[in-house]
Amino acid sequence: YPADTLFHPRARAGYDAALCMYHDQALIPVKTLDFDRGVNITLGLPFVRTSPDHGTALDIAGRGIANADSLMAAIGQAWRIAAVRAR
Repeated sequence: YPADTLFHPRARAGYDAALCMYHDQALIPVKTLDFDRGVNITLGLPFVRTSPDHGTALDIAGRGIANADSLMAAIGQAWRIAAVRAR
């Protein structure tokens, strides 16, 4: 799919992931669609690398109001990738 329609609901219905060549091409729509659970996966490395789709949130650090869902999703995805690689 072209980048301008890749994240349309009808296009997304047929796949579980999107391979994008540029950071902004992927993360802007992912954050818009599901900010609290989005996961960034970097491919082609000799190790598993995932990250939450949010920033550091330094403005709310230590206040007990940050949402850890994206971090937990990134950890879970890393675990699943590592398990498949270990087979």
